[in-house]
Amino acid sequence: MKKHLIPFIACSSFVPVSIYSQISQHPNIIMFLVDDMGWQDTSVPFYNNELTSLNKRFITPNMERMAQMGVRFTDAYACAISSPTRCSLMSGMNASRHRVTNWTLELDQKTDAKSDVIDLPEWNYNGIQPASEEKEINNSTAITSLPQVLKENGYRTIHCGKAHFGARTTPGADPINMGFDVNIAGGANGAPGSYLGTKNFGEGSRFAVQGLEKYYGQDIFITEALTREAITEMEKSVKMDKPFYLYMSHYAVHTPYDDDKRFSQKYRGRYDEQLKTGLNENEAKYAALVEGMDKSLGDILDYLQKNPEVAQNTILLFMSDNGGQGLNNVRQGVANRDQNYPARGGKGSAFMGGVREPMMVYWPGVTKPNTECSQRVIIEDFYPTILDMAGVKKYTTHQVIDGVSFADVLKSPEKTKDRVLIWHFPNLWGESQNKEEGYGAYSAILKGDYHLIYTWETRQIRLYNVKKDISEQNDLSQTMPDKVKELTAELSDYLRERDAQRPSLKATGEVIPFPDEQ
Repeated sequence: MKKHLIPFIACSSFVPVSIYSQISQHPNIIMFLVDDMGWQDTSVPFYNNELTSLNKRFITPNMERMAQMGVRFTDAYACAISSPTRCSLMSGMNASRHRVTNWTLELDQKTDAKSDVIDLPEWNYNGIQPASEEKEINNSTAITSLPQVLKENGYRTIHCGKAHFGARTTPGADPINMGFDVNIAGGANGAPGSYLGTKNFGEGSRFAVQGLEKYYGQDIFITEALTREAITEMEKSVKMDKPFYLYMSHYAVHTPYDDDKRFSQKYRGRYDEQLKTGLNENEAKYAALVEGMDKSLGDILDYLQKNPEVAQNTILLFMSDNGGQGLNNVRQGVANRDQNYPARGGKGSAFMGGVREPMMVYWPGVTKPNTECSQRVIIEDFYPTILDMAGVKKYTTHQVIDGVSFADVLKSPEKTKDRVLIWHFPNLWGESQNKEEGYGAYSAILKGDYHLIYTWETRQIRLYNVKKDISEQNDLSQTMPDKVKELTAELSDYLRERDAQRPSLKATGEVIPFPDEQ
């Protein structure tokens, strides 16, 4: 495999004291979150510092630009589904604790698929809510949100794009109630009714995007409209002389794969090295969605470049909320193999393709340009990290924080630490129930090189060495019983400590045992 032009440099940062003195105690922070973007849906390498065949499909010059500016994290993870990730980011809690374990939409309505074998436990399908609503909204988790803490410490907090952390009509559906001073187009919906201004962004549908009425009827893509609004709000914050937190939360690259005509034509029918054929219509539109998202990142970088006094005091974090779609009903190629290659599975799956993400950080004066870091990070870690970056030392929260800050790793690479990651999804995602490919109700643990997956319905345990076998093809559970015992015990103890809910068997009504109760 051809080496990428960006050379490997271990995660490192040396910051002269004089540079620190130029950085405000409360820097601006931009959290740039992409929806449904797979870890390989970019021309930036996130695997072994090499360009994969999938990397070569995509054109993301501004992600390359950010990678040159800062540090790429090659071991970053989220939940396999959107709402759990977003609730973990807002709360700092693992999904097993906040219990918003599947995607949310309507008040008091579950979104799970049906099963003839298992009954699903109660979960918080009404989402997260402000702490003041603790006893008012059933099936929800009350929190002190990340933007609320930042707001209380002098930040102007801006939400732009997809929210999707509270059910419709609940207080938590409105970002303003969750600590944001400004809400641009965020609500209960987890996707846009349409990306197109000519279709009023899906006006009249259950996924209609509200708040961008000024663009109705215009030939504009929602990614572009959101970016323009975000830059306007950054400018306002600068004029107010207030530090800002911008949560730039794109609807892209979620379905529907509407045609972004600015970019799509270059991909139509183009020969693809991985697929050994030309890209089909869906794949061409998908690649255009990715490039449109990348242009948004570039527009924000351009704004900072044109305003160096802002740039020198602005931190930028890039992340995705779950794996890319791994199913061939919406993508091209072999389902669960091609779409997130070399990882297996995709959005909704317990395998690496469902949870491994592209992640980058640029922190002026702290991160060293053009570096790569193997520190393991999961989505709930962003909460304490961003507060560390913001210089917020003392704060109290309604909830218990599970996340671990990685700010010290950015400042001092010798502080790189082991990180055990846990996933808990006692639910049924509606698009596939293929348990063989990691879908369905599951819990999982990643410790060291080993990834253990427990499927609740069948009580099947699978074990993979993801360092040697990133595609998770070689199940080691039968040949490594001691490792299975170690990891099932640690996973089960973690879930017990959080009183994690479990499915039960329809036939007997019995709750399915924890992984270590085999």
